[in-house]
Amino acid sequence: MTTPLPEQLALEIEDLIRTMPGPRDFSANPDTCIPWLGRASAAMRAWDSAQSLIHFEPLVRTVSTGGNFDFSGIRRNILVQLHQAQSDLRLATTGPLSVGIDSGRVFDYFDEVRKLIESAKLDLLFVDPYLDAEFVSRYLPHVPNGTVVRLLARERIASLKPAVMAFSQQANKVIEVRSAPGFHDRYVLVDGMACFQSGASFKDGAKKTPTTLTQITDAFAVVRSTYEDLWAQGTPV
Repeated sequence: MTTPLPEQLALEIEDLIRTMPGPRDFSANPDTCIPWLGRASAAMRAWDSAQSLIHFEPLVRTVSTGGNFDFSGIRRNILVQLHQAQSDLRLATTGPLSVGIDSGRVFDYFDEVRKLIESAKLDLLFVDPYLDAEFVSRYLPHVPNGTVVRLLARERIASLKPAVMAFSQQANKVIEVRSAPGFHDRYVLVDGMACFQSGASFKDGAKKTPTTLTQITDAFAVVRSTYEDLWAQGTPV
């Protein structure tokens, strides 16, 4: 069997995360998950055969047997390992995600953020003091089913809150909004496992000035802890 190049394997694992079956599929529709599980097993063996044999394959076997019980913990463990492989391959090939976007390239900015949103399977935390109704209509339709959305905002709550309530009711998605003082940067944290900083407010990216999307790696733990603490102390709205 031909060993895939690291760049090819990184793309395969990125697609596996994006197409991962939903939370209920593992218990309610196990047969539909089998092709995905087969792909995931092959990709993880190609990445690290020893780690796959010890840590990943037992999870796949458990899910494959089916049964009427909650697979959410196993699904989360599978996702953690896929994210680990993705990060390892990205650092070994292209390095952390860093995208520069010219002024006026609004779709390019939107498309990069959309990809991050669609990669989330458990939780999305957006940190941006200027989140508003426009942000909701532009980005939240791309949130995968079963993913909890948390929005830490401040300046435009009066616009943000009714849009969130209407969208949440229509789309049947869990969306929480909190307000907090003392923050100015813009981040999105994906599944608590990856963090990306935006050089502009998410709703305004590349509209009038150049901007960037940059993955936080060395300072990831500190950034995650800082904004999870701020979220915990924030005021629900």
